[in-house]
Amino acid sequence: MKNYNLFKIKAIPFNAELISSIMWILDIEGTQELENEIYIFANAEQNVTKQEISAILEKLKKENLIQNYEIAEEICENKNWNEVWEKSLNIIEVTNKIVIKPTSKKYLAKPGQIVITLDPKMSFGTGEHQTTRIMLKLIEKYIKKDDYVLDVGSGTGVLAIASVKLGAAKAIAIDNDEWCLDNGRENVELNDVKYKVDIRLGEIEQVQEKAFSLIVANINKHILLDIKESIYDKMEKGGRLILSGLLDIDYDDIMKNYLQLGLKQIDIIQMDEWLGLVFNK
Repeated sequence: MKNYNLFKIKAIPFNAELISSIMWILDIEGTQELENEIYIFANAEQNVTKQEISAILEKLKKENLIQNYEIAEEICENKNWNEVWEKSLNIIEVTNKIVIKPTSKKYLAKPGQIVITLDPKMSFGTGEHQTTRIMLKLIEKYIKKDDYVLDVGSGTGVLAIASVKLGAAKAIAIDNDEWCLDNGRENVELNDVKYKVDIRLGEIEQVQEKAFSLIVANINKHILLDIKESIYDKMEKGGRLILSGLLDIDYDDIMKNYLQLGLKQIDIIQMDEWLGLVFNK
């Protein structure tokens, strides 16, 4: 029977989705999210080391995405860890209207509810994390019928899928991770929106289309600062921009840079230490 290396990670702030998604750059077998820590499982033969995991977490620390972390290592017996992880996913009632459920679980929708079915695999955006819930709450609040949406750093594609289910005419979802391309397309199929949601691999600069009435981006501060001009350029006059992936300590930098573009802040919400910001052009 094969043995597995089990790495138990704790971090402050604890962003389970961010940590689990980024660990897939290593040759791991699966992850499991617990209330205060995340488990990373690696085949003992693949030589994934505590030092490699620490190097990734150090990078997150330098980018101010986490402040501190701990790693414990154990040897454990063989299991189907992907199956264990899938069982740990929950049905999430984000709002009275929006529900996210994994493919492995059943849910009987209440009248008026929109149910988004996800098979998240290795992509970010299961709805578990505060920033995903923030984004969905704000999309529900600010979406308009027939909006033309751009989802930057789309992960599972959940924000683009939610947008069209809430009334948008079309959405383009772009991410630079090949896993997100495959997973996003699977989720679009699962939710019967493949004719309205275009999942693409690449960066925002590669999107030729402009005049988006709504742009959504749930990514970290440094990337949001790097692509601010591209975001502004692709917004139509009167268009809305929803940002998250931001800690409360990021507020001043984001506000300074985005207001300088000529945008106007129209809303802000906070869950724990995480922020969601809405701007108008």
